[in-house]
Amino acid sequence: MKLTIHGAARQVTGSMHLLQAGQYKILIDCGLDYEKDHNVQVNEDFGFRPEEIDVVILTHAHIDHSGNLPTLVRMGFNGQILCTPPTADLTELLLMDSVNIFLQKAQKGNHRNRRKHKHSSGGPQPLYLQKHVMDTVERFVTIGYNKPFRITGDIELTFVPAGHLLGAAAAVLKINDEGVEKTIAFTGDIGRKNYPVLNDPEPLPPVDYIVSESTYGGRMHTKGKSVQETLIETIEKVCIMEQGRLIIPAFSIGRTQSLVFALNKIFNAGLLPPVKVFVDSPMAARATSLYRKHHNLVNAEAQEFYNKQGDEFEFEHLTYVESLKDSRQVSNYYEPCIIISSAGMLEGGRIQDHLFYNIQNYYCTILFIGYCAKGTLGYRLLRGDPIVHIKDRDLSVYATIKQTDVLSAHGDHEDLLNNIKGQDVNSLKGVYLVHGEATSMQAMAEALEEDGYKVVIPEKAMAYEL
Repeated sequence: MKLTIHGAARQVTGSMHLLQAGQYKILIDCGLDYEKDHNVQVNEDFGFRPEEIDVVILTHAHIDHSGNLPTLVRMGFNGQILCTPPTADLTELLLMDSVNIFLQKAQKGNHRNRRKHKHSSGGPQPLYLQKHVMDTVERFVTIGYNKPFRITGDIELTFVPAGHLLGAAAAVLKINDEGVEKTIAFTGDIGRKNYPVLNDPEPLPPVDYIVSESTYGGRMHTKGKSVQETLIETIEKVCIMEQGRLIIPAFSIGRTQSLVFALNKIFNAGLLPPVKVFVDSPMAARATSLYRKHHNLVNAEAQEFYNKQGDEFEFEHLTYVESLKDSRQVSNYYEPCIIISSAGMLEGGRIQDHLFYNIQNYYCTILFIGYCAKGTLGYRLLRGDPIVHIKDRDLSVYATIKQTDVLSAHGDHEDLLNNIKGQDVNSLKGVYLVHGEATSMQAMAEALEEDGYKVVIPEKAMAYEL
């Protein structure tokens, strides 16, 4: 059995892991590499022949795990894609949105070249089109949690709930490798306990090998203040005392639903005076419908709220903004308000319009509630760049930039370690760390090695015999 890490090796984005058992090739996740700003060449260079992959296992819908699937299909993959039912629905939404972002970037490039009288092919060419997404979606085969699924006579897959996002799972594979049974778990992204809307991650069963994410390796989430306390404190300061505007960049899928539920509880309990809330993301509205569709998988708190108070994703002063015309009116809304818009890392989406009109507003606070990968506009703002490039303009940053990790959907250093330390140190033959920056991986490796675990920080495209 052979493991090759083709993506998220010593970086966060682009998760893609190839497991070969005999002649059978399994690809676990096929994410978009953000580190190179959606560079087409990087995302087309798989390091293997797509047509030789027998099956894909998708741990969850986020684009750094799913976003390169249509490229894989476009370049020859012809097998099934195995995932949970919510992951299938949410991935389709995200992939369609990616097509729109690719096309927008290409159009902007063409426009710039026309202005400069250049005779070139224009901006970055779309990595894939809508037809490739539809070809991809047709390959989804859905499997419920904790229901062993036999891929072949020698390979069995079980999805274990991972928190993080509705439908997210760790993929546990039991493989008969030339008469020897071997088990390997791919964690996908690990969530955290007591997160709004989502169930807690479940422990992994005993395995021989773990391929673990390490996003928050070496970092602990802030202790003390809860999600509710943090939001109340921020809204009170920005919207009530300063009569200003709070802009929260948030992933349309996952983070937005958890944030809306948290705000619903605050305003429903009368803990703050009413403040207008705009969710300006058509995809967030569609994703919320899918959360309702898969309501049996939300946590007990959300189900209880629904039974006693009504829809957890609706409240009196909340507006889901659909049309572009209405979105522009939100930018012209001068009363104190909260604007939740995507994308969370500020790479495309309507959030760029809100930033364009508010980045120089002293009474505006931009609150980041999630991770921003290197190379993104969000990363540059959090780094403290005094001038940023938005919509073809260089703009000085006068708005207040803040970040909180209370709504981070990733487990921290302790959560990541506990997920692995549930395994017998003498039985676990190897831990392979992916999906993290070098410092995060090193911190995790040192902590695990102190307790006797065997840890590898894989190099990209290097094969490891298991």
